[in-house]
Amino acid sequence: MAPCTPGSEQLQSSAAPVVNNKWALSARSTSPRTPMLLPAPPSRPLPGLPRHRSSTHPASLRETDAQRTIRIHTMIRKITYSLGRHVSAVACGTTQVRRFLHGAYFKIQPSVQEALMEGRPVVALESTIITHGMTYPQNLSMAREVEEIVTTNGAVPATVGILRGRIHVGLMDEELEFLASSKNVVKVSRRDLPYVLSQGLSGGTTVSGTMIAAHKVGIPVFVTGGIGGVHRGGENTLDVSADLTELGRTPVAVVSAGVKSILDIGRTLEYLETQGVCVAAFGESREFPAFFSRQSGFQAPYHVRDEEEAAELIASALGLGLSSGVLIAVPCPQERAASGQVIEEAIQQALSKARSKGITGKELTPFMLQKLNELTDGKSLDSNLALIQNNARVGSCIAVALSKLQKARRKGKLPQRKDTTPPQPVVIGGINVDFIAKAQKPVILGGGQTNAGRVRRTFGGVGRNLADCLSRLGRTPLFLSSVGKDEHSESILHYCHHMVSQFKENLCQAPLVCIDGNVPLSTIQYVCQLAREHQLAVCYEPTDENKASKPFLSDSWKALTYISPNLQELRAISRTLGNPLPADLPSRLEDVVQTAMALARPLLAHLRCVVVTLGAHGVLLCGKSLGGSISLRPGAHEQTAAASLCATHYPAIHISREEIVNVSGAGDSLMAGILAGMLAKHDTDTCVRMGLLAASLSLRSYEPISPEISISSVSQEQVKSRSWPEVKVWKMD
Repeated sequence: MAPCTPGSEQLQSSAAPVVNNKWALSARSTSPRTPMLLPAPPSRPLPGLPRHRSSTHPASLRETDAQRTIRIHTMIRKITYSLGRHVSAVACGTTQVRRFLHGAYFKIQPSVQEALMEGRPVVALESTIITHGMTYPQNLSMAREVEEIVTTNGAVPATVGILRGRIHVGLMDEELEFLASSKNVVKVSRRDLPYVLSQGLSGGTTVSGTMIAAHKVGIPVFVTGGIGGVHRGGENTLDVSADLTELGRTPVAVVSAGVKSILDIGRTLEYLETQGVCVAAFGESREFPAFFSRQSGFQAPYHVRDEEEAAELIASALGLGLSSGVLIAVPCPQERAASGQVIEEAIQQALSKARSKGITGKELTPFMLQKLNELTDGKSLDSNLALIQNNARVGSCIAVALSKLQKARRKGKLPQRKDTTPPQPVVIGGINVDFIAKAQKPVILGGGQTNAGRVRRTFGGVGRNLADCLSRLGRTPLFLSSVGKDEHSESILHYCHHMVSQFKENLCQAPLVCIDGNVPLSTIQYVCQLAREHQLAVCYEPTDENKASKPFLSDSWKALTYISPNLQELRAISRTLGNPLPADLPSRLEDVVQTAMALARPLLAHLRCVVVTLGAHGVLLCGKSLGGSISLRPGAHEQTAAASLCATHYPAIHISREEIVNVSGAGDSLMAGILAGMLAKHDTDTCVRMGLLAASLSLRSYEPISPEISISSVSQEQVKSRSWPEVKVWKMD
């Protein structure tokens, strides 16, 4: 049962409640309201209640009917106020909503009120972006689109605005249009609320103003574009947004694209820490976003990978009864993010203009955003629209997850947390003995002549290579394969001694199952059946063009999570499924990417990610993106309403032809590095670059999997210590 909010007693005392003989239970209860009768009169009078007067008293001491009526009404108000204080813990949720609904200050739209009463997810939306952030009619179409996104993702939108001196929580379409088209509306923060309401004015609510309204009516999740912060030069001007102090004293979760990049992001994060605000980046990285740009150069204190983790964080903050809010920072989608350098140059020009015009205070941010749009030829506005839409999708999913979590806890059906000891990944695949002959001279002589050279025996097989590399990277996989009993079997077992371990967990508890195309079709189908029954994450390595299609001969492939084909293997898979095929496979990188995207697109209806290996061109990830980044997190391949499809290209590490001595295990090293990073819960960029590091080491090694691969040579720290080529992103929707 929700606790009463601070200030509820003031609202009770300032109104004249109607006496009733029942009080409703919490607003979130779906059971019939249980009446609670007022207590019987006590044996002694309550304070303020006149004693019974005998008819023998002098007439001068008797009350007139009018006096008695006034006294009784006064007594009723006192009793009702007193009783209201005592039962507030029982009836707080309902009485609070009822007071606001019928009060002079609040008006709640019926659809929002109904959702709140039933405990369904509601998302609060601000209106300053409508009144001061964009011009008409673009602001109106944006507001309508954001509300539609919230609805599509399973929540009820509640745009907050002030119309003629009343705070509206949820706006009708004509009310949205009124705010969007009005010229002289006010930008309303906490300090402005008393004046604006007392004067009967209209306005758009800032982050601060919207948080207050959301908290008062019981909405825990609020979506905005970006919050305010410490202005540049704020150490001298003390220009600090009220959004930050509001986050420190109002328990609402704010979903935004971080802090507006026109501000001092470093000092803003410091100020939020001082205010006790829990800040978490959303997605696969802890990088704190800078509104238009995905990178700010600052790390968030924490990060949550998906809506479920975000909901857990918010639920914990609410459950503790902290008076501070939570900030969930969602990066702008990569394909529409603006260049940090371009934005920074435009910001410096806009700041110079603002200083020359003497623009400060709450007028500064709207001026800066408008000037940035002009200086970037609309690029900043495009990024602004993209991040708002993305925030609405992510915030709605968080609100839905939070609502489910709260309902489960109220019903006492919250599942127990599992043992945190990580189980072993499982690799099922082939193991081979390879013989590699290499001539000493670049030209091999014909005519039966002897060519001097060197023959090496190595141990390969896709499954063995994956298991070998994962083991060297500290993931200790369980490797299942068939080994013949011949002269080479003992040497194989001796070489693979570092991969031998006890069977600690069974297949159904594995965090990841890898399987290659060497495995018989019946085994592949069995593993896919287990994956479907136990929600296992399964990675399929096609091995070669002839074996690639095995899982795709039936519906078994729909239980897979990832596949890692090259372009030829991807074409073979598409041919088996009867999908359209290109006439020829291209060689130019741009054409290769477009072909790979077209072939991978139908598979993503069921697969989480298609990792297309491109040899010297690097690797292309095609998959579901949430928060602007393709998520590789195992166990999360269920459909997400907020996800979109995109492709991300990572160039390979350059290696000269002279350095390359073996190509047989490079692709397996790449995939093993990616999977090792994923199992370590690194962000997607780090996972892929760990794979590229592992592949570059194996290309320089005579062994398929380089003995130089280790947890120190292929690690998050090694990735961060290098400079990397630019990553390119394409939308696939």
